[in-house]
Amino acid sequence: MDPSSPSHDDIDEATLTDIELELFVRAMQRRHGYDFSQYAPASLLRRVRQLANSLECGTISGLTSRTLHQPELLPRVLEGLSVPVSDMFRDPRVFRALREQVLPVLASYPRIDIWQAGCAHGEEVYSLAILLEEAGLYERSHIFATDLSTRALQHAQEGIYPAREAQQWSRNYIATGGTRSFADYYSVRYNLLKIDKRLRRNVTFAQHNLVSDKVFCEAHLVLCRNVLIYFSNPLQSHALALFRDSLVRGGFLCLGLRESTDFATTAADFDPFDEPQRIYRRSIHPTAGSKA
Repeated sequence: MDPSSPSHDDIDEATLTDIELELFVRAMQRRHGYDFSQYAPASLLRRVRQLANSLECGTISGLTSRTLHQPELLPRVLEGLSVPVSDMFRDPRVFRALREQVLPVLASYPRIDIWQAGCAHGEEVYSLAILLEEAGLYERSHIFATDLSTRALQHAQEGIYPAREAQQWSRNYIATGGTRSFADYYSVRYNLLKIDKRLRRNVTFAQHNLVSDKVFCEAHLVLCRNVLIYFSNPLQSHALALFRDSLVRGGFLCLGLRESTDFATTAADFDPFDEPQRIYRRSIHPTAGSKA
């Protein structure tokens, strides 16, 4: 043994955890093609530990072994890593700004294509569909709702949620400037709330990986809220470049309230539209590295 090499006793618990996490990330990339190497380390470690506990793996190494040898677990692993958490009309001021400032601009287009990236369980997809419906724009709009997790997408496509959420979601809806009853958009049975199928008719759900996949569609509006906070700075810049290349000139980008374009390599490609609500427009004038 090389006397300069650390012995087992010399490696502390934190170092062992770092090694375990690195091996898990490498296993996911080589076995399944999903690259989590640019995710924020603290957030990724927290989610991997939660996943190992929920799957009763004992350790991250145990989770890595099961990920390698039990490919049928992949949907559960991806769902655990993608944090599919949201609400209808989450952050109502954002949706009010979309209703009052963005949709009137989009109304000038004969067809409106919207990409909801990281759609989780679909709550914000249906929130957006309601705004479009009330603005009289839904019939000429199409929402492409994507997520890394196929399990989350299945949940989103079903549009079924706990009925206990209805009261809070109704308050959120009213705060966005909604003029109808939120109850017009769902039915309740067996303590479950089901979104009306008419709100799903112009939505396409599809799996998409912001890390490795390319431009998904040409969009007039891209929403990706509370996803970039889990990415490292280089990966945030990568995702924002993807959104830039997806947007038409003057198209809108809506991020989460703790996210911005400020420090990204693509910052010059976006102009603030409603900065407090994290709504930006793709610049009319191309910059170096952007696509026309």
